[in-house]
Amino acid sequence: MGTQKVALVVGASRGIGRQIAIDLAKNGYAVVVAANLNPHSFPPDPHSSASTITTVAREIREAGGEATAVPVDVRDLASIEALVARTLQVYGRLDALVYNAGAVWWASVEDTPVKRFRLLQQVNVEGLYGAVQAALPPLKKKSAEGEGGRIVVVSPPIYSRFFRGKTGYAMGKVGMSVLTKGLAMDFERQGLKNMSITSLWPAVAIESAATHKLQQTDPATARDLRKPTIFSDAVLAVLRAPAASVNGMLALDEDFLRSELGGSVTDFSQYALVPGTSPRRIMPKQLPDLTVAEQDDEGTRINSAAPTARKIKAKL
Repeated sequence: MGTQKVALVVGASRGIGRQIAIDLAKNGYAVVVAANLNPHSFPPDPHSSASTITTVAREIREAGGEATAVPVDVRDLASIEALVARTLQVYGRLDALVYNAGAVWWASVEDTPVKRFRLLQQVNVEGLYGAVQAALPPLKKKSAEGEGGRIVVVSPPIYSRFFRGKTGYAMGKVGMSVLTKGLAMDFERQGLKNMSITSLWPAVAIESAATHKLQQTDPATARDLRKPTIFSDAVLAVLRAPAASVNGMLALDEDFLRSELGGSVTDFSQYALVPGTSPRRIMPKQLPDLTVAEQDDEGTRINSAAPTARKIKAKL
C-alpha cells in the first residue's frame, strides 16, 4: 500500500473538474479521474466535449503527476461501486472524494419534463449519494488510521433565490447540500473528528464547458467569468483545513479563500478570465443561517435501520 494520498474526482473530464484533478495532482495526490468515457484525440480544448478522462489523466502524467482514468456512469450504482473498487485495486487507499458530476437544466416546472427531471436527480443527488456510500468504507479506514477521509461536494448554499426559474435542477442540487449537512451530523455523532464533508459553490461564474458555448456566441460574457483555478484552490484549501472546521460547511469559493481557514486571499484579480476585469458576483452577499434554537427535549431520534425498528416494520 502506497503512502501517497489518493483523490477520486467524479466529473473530471473537463472544465472545473479537470482543473481540480490537475491541481490535486500538482499538490501531491494520486488522482482517479472519473466521468463518462468518450475517446478523442489529444490534446483537446479543455472546455470542449473533446476533453475526456483519458486526456486529463494524460495531461497529469505528462506533467509528472500520477493519475488513472476510470469511466463511470453515476446513474448506475454498480458502475459507481466498480469505480471505488478500481481505485482501491490500483492505489490501495482513498483519502478524498470530490463529486463534481452534474446535469444542468434551467427552466420552469412547466418546461421541465419528468424525463429531464429524473435525469437531474439521478446524476446530481442520487449519483452523489451512491458515490458517498461506496466511498465511506475506505474513507473511514483512513479515519481509523488517524488520517481522516474528506469529501467535497459541488453544491450550493441553501437560499430561496436559487430555486427561481430552475426548480427541478435546484431540488437535486439543494438535496446534495442537505446530504452534506446530514452526513456531517453523522460524523459528529459517530465521533469521527478527522472526517469531513463540505459543499463548495462559485461566488462568481466560472469558465466551464457550459459557459464556453455562451462565449462562442457572445464573447463579451467572458468579462463576467473567472478561471476554474479559483475553485480548485478552494478545494485544496478545504482539504488542508482541520476536518472539524469545515465539516458540514456550505461555502462559496471566494468567501472561503478570503477566510483565515482558506488562506486569507485578498487579490482575486488573478482569477479573472479577462485580465483587468472585475467579474460580477452572482451569489448573495449574506446567506441565511440554517441553525435553529432547539427545545430542551428535541424528542426521540428514530433509527429505521436498527434491528428493533425493522421487526416493527415487518409486523406492520
